[in-house]
Amino acid sequence: MRSPVVAITPACAYIAPYAAVILGLIAGIVCALAVGLKYKLGFDDSLDVVGVHFFGGWIGCLFIGFFATVQADGGAYVKHEGLFYGGGGTQLLAQFEGAGIVTIWSFVVALVIGLLLKSTGLLRLKRDSEVEGIDVAEHKESAYDFTGGGGGSGAPSAFAQAGIGSPSAGAHADEPAAAPANA
Repeated sequence: MRSPVVAITPACAYIAPYAAVILGLIAGIVCALAVGLKYKLGFDDSLDVVGVHFFGGWIGCLFIGFFATVQADGGAYVKHEGLFYGGGGTQLLAQFEGAGIVTIWSFVVALVIGLLLKSTGLLRLKRDSEVEGIDVAEHKESAYDFTGGGGGSGAPSAFAQAGIGSPSAGAHADEPAAAPANA
């Protein structure tokens, strides 16, 4: 799962290895639960951006406020040690404020881009294209060929067109297959 990697990204130079392990465990659990929110709340998040990047990023950012230490590799850049290292709440508050500002900024920018795309009709494909499969609508082939015959829409698959796994292996899709030698 990507969540521990997302969570450690902001904190990696400022926390001790034991804290990184704790961070990975917490982020893994919280992000896995957060990914399930899209099903409960019914929002479209095919890449799990909310569950992994939003929650994982917040957790990693706040961990700096709890575990930042001058003893870590990036400790020379730690102005205030974390709450658990006797630094008080100063660093934790700074991390919370920073994450809040980034959250608001990202939401507003994404909303503006989404509204612009929606107003131009570029936000979504037609419903029929979504049902048929976006790969077929956009690329004229299926990404997952379960029939064994090809692109799902009756067209030969990209492998067959490239001559891979077909009797005319090696021939290009735009070249006719070579005639058998005994013909």
